[in-house]
Amino acid sequence: MLYPIPLLNLALSFLNIFLPSSDVAQHPHAKPTTNNTLNFRLRHMHAATSSAHIYFADVLPEASSLANELTLIPSVSIGTSLVRTTRPPSQEAFTTARHMSKHGQNAWLDWEESEVLGPDVTRRETLLLLAKMTGNTYVTPGSNGWYNLTDKWNVGMPVGWEPDDDGFRGYVFATEDNSTVVLTIKGTSVPIIGGGPTTEKDKLNDNLLFSCCCARVTRGWTPVCGCYRGDWKCNQECVETALIDESLFYPTGVNLYNNITSMYPSANIWVIGHSLGGALASLLGITFGAPVVAFEPPGERMASQRLHLPSPPSIHHITHVWHTADPIAMGTCTGKLSTCGIAGYAMESRCHLGNIIEYDTVTNLSWSVRLTNHPIATVIEHILSKPWPAAEEKGLEVPKSKDRTIDCFQWEFGNFTL
Repeated sequence: MLYPIPLLNLALSFLNIFLPSSDVAQHPHAKPTTNNTLNFRLRHMHAATSSAHIYFADVLPEASSLANELTLIPSVSIGTSLVRTTRPPSQEAFTTARHMSKHGQNAWLDWEESEVLGPDVTRRETLLLLAKMTGNTYVTPGSNGWYNLTDKWNVGMPVGWEPDDDGFRGYVFATEDNSTVVLTIKGTSVPIIGGGPTTEKDKLNDNLLFSCCCARVTRGWTPVCGCYRGDWKCNQECVETALIDESLFYPTGVNLYNNITSMYPSANIWVIGHSLGGALASLLGITFGAPVVAFEPPGERMASQRLHLPSPPSIHHITHVWHTADPIAMGTCTGKLSTCGIAGYAMESRCHLGNIIEYDTVTNLSWSVRLTNHPIATVIEHILSKPWPAAEEKGLEVPKSKDRTIDCFQWEFGNFTL
């Protein structure tokens, strides 16, 4: 059952963007331990308006009797382990390095390495719970498709996540002591596998971030930028400028992350997402050094380079999870006759950043490669919900793999003119 959030609670949640709430713990990090669990509760829903403004709404029941009931509900327990992260010394230094790279200059960053408590991605149950958290970003609490992370959730319906909102959205979970926060990011809503009000903006970001050259597949396509120079040639500076100027979701994600650090200044933040949301989570992981788990993302390495994100010396805090029958993550949903092409998506990138957990569903389950295998529900219900024999034979709970190394090999990039 859904309960509306009182106007006062909503107003206070907006103020929390700028002023830390009095109920947010201000304790410094304790030394993390390995092989532990953290208990999370759903705290906030986040959404972006059409003008990219970030809004939060607290997930709180209206009546005190419901608050008493909530105290009896077990929280979500997620396995953890120490994760080595690499962070920029400051966001100012990171931004300066991006600006210098854009103008062909090298900038040296004094990266800060540390160990933080992150999700234990070697455990299947951890991945399953994170996947369910991510899957819930596509729906509102209690609706069809919502995964109950515990026996029962009573949550509020905030303003800013209405059915007609068309921007960046997701949820924020936090531990009881606010020491760890999980930011979840929704992926692409595709018309042929669900759709929704965010479809158009999702499609714009997909075609900007993951196409080789402005989503110019054939002469009949309407590209998202004007960088094509004919005969498989693309103006590199043009496509980079288009990505920086027009890609709405990456800067929105940066603003969202900064808002969360203002609300939880001492918290260790994880970022998780599916599809487009997973790729954005990875880009935020590069930007802030946050532990990331990305489910079935398209390759984001090319987008990271075009955004001129400084590359840290280690990216082991980022983990991608996918299966081989998903053409989006595998980078095989390409060409005008592909399912993606017919729907108007140019999902041409193949290379990822970080560690890879690849489930070979083509070999082990005899699955066919098709777009209908891309929804997060497929991973949750048919892959992570039970042990994976091919991994167990090697004494592991989850498999490992290596990523591909070349993006857009048939294209030539340079300072081409019309």
